[in-house]
Amino acid sequence: MYSITIYDGPNDNKGMLIHSPFVDGLKVEGQIDLVAQGISSMTIKINASNPAWNKVKPLFTLIRVLNVKTNKTVFEGRFLKPTQTMNADGMATIEYACEGKLAYLTDSHQRYGKFQGISIKDFFTHMIEVHNNQVEQHKRFKVGNVSVANNTDNLYRFVGYENTFDEIKGNLIDRLGGFLVLREEVDGTYIDYLSEIGEKKNTPIRLRTNLKDMRRDIDPTHIITRVIPLGAREEPAEGEPADASMPRLDMKSINNGLDYLEDKDLIGEFGVIEGTIIYDDINVPSFLLLRAQQFFENQKAARVSYDITPVNLDLIDTSFEPFEVGNKHPIINPIFRIDEELQIIAKSIDLNNPQLDRLTFGEKYRTLTEYQIEATKKAKRVVELESDVNRQTQTINTLRVELQQVDQAVQQVKFELEDGDLPALEDAIDNLNQAVDNLINAIDDIPVYDLATPTSKGLMSSSDKTKLNSLKSYDMATETKEGLMSAGDKKKLNLIKVTSLVDLDDLLARVEALENANGEPE
Repeated sequence: MYSITIYDGPNDNKGMLIHSPFVDGLKVEGQIDLVAQGISSMTIKINASNPAWNKVKPLFTLIRVLNVKTNKTVFEGRFLKPTQTMNADGMATIEYACEGKLAYLTDSHQRYGKFQGISIKDFFTHMIEVHNNQVEQHKRFKVGNVSVANNTDNLYRFVGYENTFDEIKGNLIDRLGGFLVLREEVDGTYIDYLSEIGEKKNTPIRLRTNLKDMRRDIDPTHIITRVIPLGAREEPAEGEPADASMPRLDMKSINNGLDYLEDKDLIGEFGVIEGTIIYDDINVPSFLLLRAQQFFENQKAARVSYDITPVNLDLIDTSFEPFEVGNKHPIINPIFRIDEELQIIAKSIDLNNPQLDRLTFGEKYRTLTEYQIEATKKAKRVVELESDVNRQTQTINTLRVELQQVDQAVQQVKFELEDGDLPALEDAIDNLNQAVDNLINAIDDIPVYDLATPTSKGLMSSSDKTKLNSLKSYDMATETKEGLMSAGDKKKLNLIKVTSLVDLDDLLARVEALENANGEPE
């Protein structure tokens, strides 16, 4: 499915094939890690029989991975450091780490500058131009589309001496969001700074269809419950030099002497976790208080991400869409109570086993309320499930006791009437016996179940009990769909629920009437 070609520097237009998608072709081991935000990477391992052996020059040799099915470039970049190994059998291999073309932005450094009232596109363009002035031709980028915006479409920023990628990340992506996207055109490589990437896809990732395994991570560790907003640095007194040690503006003067704002609800849930946020463009204390309030309004309590191994059905069925970084797909997993559209933010590709691709979805942030409600729902659901199991067990036991009492009453009536000569009464008793026998047989067909364990079946299967212990949350089962229990067990429970109720008072009254009838003279 994939071919890999390496190039001896930027002027090599032919390249050398080192991995073929065909069974009898050249092979390397490797994995590609594509990310929506950040620099994609790749690792490959070659042996002495591969033509790339001892021909790779770190940071100079270039690499390109092509999906031969779609004829699209999956990864393009350069080699980094090699790691040479030899096993006990004398087999030698070299493993190389590679990085995507976006890493070229780490080869240049910005220069100090203060930018005030500049648009996002102009600020981004300035940093790309500084980069282009320092690097070789093949590492340069043309500024393309810029769709990221803020409320005023102007910035107040300081640029230091970090590499270009870190400065873009710190001054733009970390504060405004967005994605850096490279695209190849006839006249060169363009770099876009986009607020959104990818497309909405109709192909869902669904349990029992194309979902092999799934892990959900809920991370509340980045929460801030007490925030200290800081503004621009204070100007030095006349005659004193300006330096980085000057204090920043705070909001003590308009916040009862406190330089922080805290969220009582968050502190009650997570404790005191302090953090600072710096706003270089704010020179008024009241604006700092407003920003602190806005921070708590927008902050989420927990970050949720999903690590998924899908079944790539597009390899065998063209009606299924391939999974690409940035695209959004519906995720449906009733066990985790998930039915929502999420974005692929990372994808790991096994070069020789494309069916083993792994996807990372998210990150989706939960508010504190959502975080608490979800945890409460799961705890309540477990209590309800345990109550249902106990109630069904008690119902079966009660039915058996009541039936035994009915049987004893009927036998007593029959014994007392054995000497009588009332054919109609005996027929009635026989019919009553037959009805009770039928009821007993129906009840006997209902098995008695102990409580299930992860290793033994009971009212539910052991596998369902394992799910209950570990996951705590299931949809209700039907006779055709598994949920808390198997469809078969649901049928058994439905049988219990439709059993006709026996009115014992009415039955005894009828028996007493028969006895009275037997004692009256004809």
